[in-house]
Amino acid sequence: MNLPTPAIVAERGVERLPRLALLLLCAAYLLPGLFGREPWRNADLTAFGFMASIAQGHAPWWQPAIAGIPAEGGPLPYWLGALAIKALPFLDAPTAARLPYALVLAGVFVAVWYACFHLARTDAAQPVAFAFGGEAQAVDYARALADGALLALMASLGLLQLGHETSPELLQLLAVSVYLYGLAAAPFRQRRARLAVLVALPVLAASDAPMVACTLGLLGLLLNHRSSYEEAKGQRVWLLGALTLAVLAAWAFHGWAWRVQRSTDLGSLLSLLAWFCWPAGPLALWTLWRWRRHGMRRHITVPAIALLVPLIACLAMNGSERALLLALPSLAILAAFALPTLSRGFAAAVDWFSVFFFSAAALFFWLYYLSMHTGWPARPLANLRRLAEGFEPRFSLLALLFALAATVAWLALVRWRTARHRHALWKSLALPAGGVALGWLLVMSLLLPPLDYARSLEPLVARLKTHMPAPPSCLAAPGQSLPTLAALEWHGGWRVLGRGALAESACSHAVIGTGLPTPAGWHVVAQVKRPTDRSGSAGLTLIARD
Repeated sequence: MNLPTPAIVAERGVERLPRLALLLLCAAYLLPGLFGREPWRNADLTAFGFMASIAQGHAPWWQPAIAGIPAEGGPLPYWLGALAIKALPFLDAPTAARLPYALVLAGVFVAVWYACFHLARTDAAQPVAFAFGGEAQAVDYARALADGALLALMASLGLLQLGHETSPELLQLLAVSVYLYGLAAAPFRQRRARLAVLVALPVLAASDAPMVACTLGLLGLLLNHRSSYEEAKGQRVWLLGALTLAVLAAWAFHGWAWRVQRSTDLGSLLSLLAWFCWPAGPLALWTLWRWRRHGMRRHITVPAIALLVPLIACLAMNGSERALLLALPSLAILAAFALPTLSRGFAAAVDWFSVFFFSAAALFFWLYYLSMHTGWPARPLANLRRLAEGFEPRFSLLALLFALAATVAWLALVRWRTARHRHALWKSLALPAGGVALGWLLVMSLLLPPLDYARSLEPLVARLKTHMPAPPSCLAAPGQSLPTLAALEWHGGWRVLGRGALAESACSHAVIGTGLPTPAGWHVVAQVKRPTDRSGSAGLTLIARD
């Protein structure tokens, strides 16, 4: 039965986003932060530590480890970085490890674009046919929505930091995006769609998300079983094969683990959803409302199942933003289907909010940059030196040129968008996506030195080095976090032991947490802290045997 569609789109509404502009926008999002920085503490540094341990021969490929502590879940994400480190010896290891993950994020962009493109080509997703012609053609309409989905993904605040890490979640994001593409393209590109699902689910399971992989596979089976497309029904056998491979991958890599936490705070969860999913989240909700009569149609059900599973995982894992990351491709696709139904007033409100917010943010970043290098205004530099003890600004002409080019491009984008007679469907997401890319590029160029100094553990290890014996030696560090152990191994060059009691250690030196009592038979050599640690609680105490 043909249901009335809420999409009313004329031919002029499917104006194509210039490909050069789209490629430059993607480059402005992908490349900043790739070079010139150390791994940042927590997940980024932990993942790099596992990669470096494999590449340096300190741990076997099958079982990556940091200071003798093995990684949980599948090793596939760490293999990716380790192979890059081994294959690119002329680059410093952190940069080499980040390169394949930049390609992974680019793959996410491509998969989301094509997934939305094929979903928008289905019969139920088509706009209203005009009595005398002039409605958008199917392919042009699908291309315009796909451009909107890509812009919505880049505009999502939750992707900004997590999308530029070298953590397993980014490979999981690619696997979910490819799986979405596999389901979406089933009626149109049978071979590619079957190959996509056959690869995506095992990769997801081998990247520490086997339950998500199996749940998505089962829901995909149910969806294709109900589909009116015979080509989609034929994909069921391939989904069964993908599920089997996913289970085998999780079993081989010991990926099955119980991570459910029941202490989720509703207020914190709602706050996370509000900022993490902005602006795709509200647009996706609007899509579900405006297309509610089409709730069982493929262009709604495919992204809906890939949205539901990460949301449940996020809720079960105490509001984990890393679980919620996997929902962003589906949110972006659903957000794209809201574009043909938006009023002009809403689009104008989004535009003006984006202009003021991102322009103010850019001005803020430029003021801090001027203060660092000219001393005017004085307060930003004083704040930086107070927050990051020992930091000294350094000038980069290349970073300045990139920042100037990005600012000029932003002004040109604002001028284009605020001009009259702009009818393209994706117009409402051009400024949010451009503003996010501008902010990220400015931070990663103008403010990268102080940010890297604050987020890296290299300054902490450098302070510790001054109190250690000259030749690299053994260092015991029981009870320390994985990021700290990874920093001690990588920045310090020591053989670090993260397990075992100090009394049984053969090391002459050890580190313990600041404020902990000194064990018997040891004496304090020095206490060091991170430059950004005001209380000293995140520092280390170096001790040596009596």
